[in-house]
Amino acid sequence: MSISYVSNIVKHFRAAQNKERATAQAAYMRDQFTFIGITSPERKQMLQAFRKEHGLPGIEELHHVVKALWELPERDFQYIAMEILDRYRKHYRVNDLALFEYCITEKSWWDTVDLLATHCVGDYFLRFPQHKETITQSYMDSGNMWLQRTAILFQLNYKDKTDEDLLFEYILALASSKEFFIQKAIGWALRQYAKLKPNVVKHFVEHHTLAPLSKREALKHF
Repeated sequence: MSISYVSNIVKHFRAAQNKERATAQAAYMRDQFTFIGITSPERKQMLQAFRKEHGLPGIEELHHVVKALWELPERDFQYIAMEILDRYRKHYRVNDLALFEYCITEKSWWDTVDLLATHCVGDYFLRFPQHKETITQSYMDSGNMWLQRTAILFQLNYKDKTDEDLLFEYILALASSKEFFIQKAIGWALRQYAKLKPNVVKHFVEHHTLAPLSKREALKHF
């Protein structure tokens, strides 16, 4: 079913191609990807209509469907894959982490990595907390910027479930990074945590050396 399911998705969405908008969307993403030319609300509406007719793929087909969508040239299909993944967030299995890691490290850019980190990986470690430290430490040690960004951001929506020690440990380990996307992630994670513990974040920023961008982002709402 997975092959026909993906074929039906492709047919459904490519029929809505808007070349002028697709060109503008590609330019916004620095021409790294091609696009169909539909807006995010249009995509969600179209996917909802598609699900009414075809349903979701079975969980046993999830890996095949997501990888097939990830291999397609139009960026829209990676967004669709993530929306399908999000539908299974309460049913993630231990081996689904390998799928998330594949998506993070293939066709990597902030538009997919951030959602995968904060939703898929974040939800995964709430479901399987026993794997959290070992796996995220492997991300830190990987040398892969996008996996490191994931290690910083996966707790973004955790609120009072945030492992503060782990968050601060990873931030300090990457504090001297020259990578824009790492510096930005550090600031974003701190700014988000400041909504819960503003004094703790302010003290942390004041007593540690962070990149100017990280510091500026962290203290944006103070």
